[in-house]
Amino acid sequence: MIHPIRYARLGYAKLHVSDLTASLTYYRDIVGLTEGAGTDGEVWLRCSDKPYELILEQGAEPGLAAIGFELESATELESAFAHVAACGYAPQWTAPEAVATRQVAAAFRFRNPDTGLILDYYCGQKVAAPFAASVADIVRMGHVVMNVASYAKAHKFWVEDLGFEISDHVPGRIAFLRCWPNPLHHSLALLEGPEYGLNHLNFMVTDIDDIGRATNRLKKADVPIVFGPGRHLPSTSIFLYFLDPDGMTTEYSFGMELFDEEDARPPRELEPKPEVLDTWGSIADPRFGKTGRILRADG
Repeated sequence: MIHPIRYARLGYAKLHVSDLTASLTYYRDIVGLTEGAGTDGEVWLRCSDKPYELILEQGAEPGLAAIGFELESATELESAFAHVAACGYAPQWTAPEAVATRQVAAAFRFRNPDTGLILDYYCGQKVAAPFAASVADIVRMGHVVMNVASYAKAHKFWVEDLGFEISDHVPGRIAFLRCWPNPLHHSLALLEGPEYGLNHLNFMVTDIDDIGRATNRLKKADVPIVFGPGRHLPSTSIFLYFLDPDGMTTEYSFGMELFDEEDARPPRELEPKPEVLDTWGSIADPRFGKTGRILRADG
């Protein structure tokens, strides 16, 4: 596969929430993120030495408003802009004042034509103070998973045009995608369903005990657990899914298969059966992955 863009990492996700105070309390005190500076009505939260991984903003309805990816260099960003333009997605360079506010060296954004989701590509993000773990030892925001009404359209956009690599898939239905050459098994995943929406947002922890402690902490706080603990077959991650105040799904996971840049194993074709999602045999609550639209909002 030819890779038109070299990604450094999944940088951030932006959510609209119905009650900013309640969501801040949840993501800070229950999930364990650290509140950052924020600006212009945004609340920034982080789990690394970057200034933000999660951006919250009050909105008319809960959902996913934007995803950001950091690219490897300024040269790579210039090349990516030309490639995205050639694909017909009309990228626009971000104004200098907005670049300074977001604490990056340069950035451009464009929209997914099927959903209106804003994609923010940037380079040279500033380093913040070291992340101090609180209720969980989170190492990074791991991935965003989206429900898609058309797998074929989503595959063309993310894989064929933007160069994401398939690690594993249920052909025509589910794809676990890594933002090459980042080694994580997936930073993005697509699940075909009746409509477009946010399935879940993931945070990776450093110890299996974080999964166990979270199970008890969530129960004590009356936070609904909707799937797990369990183990995914594709990535080998141990997982736990639970709901934020709006009913959007959050995941903790521990462990993940890593891929070398060269000579990585080919993607596996997986059977469409429950054991693929959990080799331990748990069944997801019907609320899992059901709340959160993909928003056609200005990010």
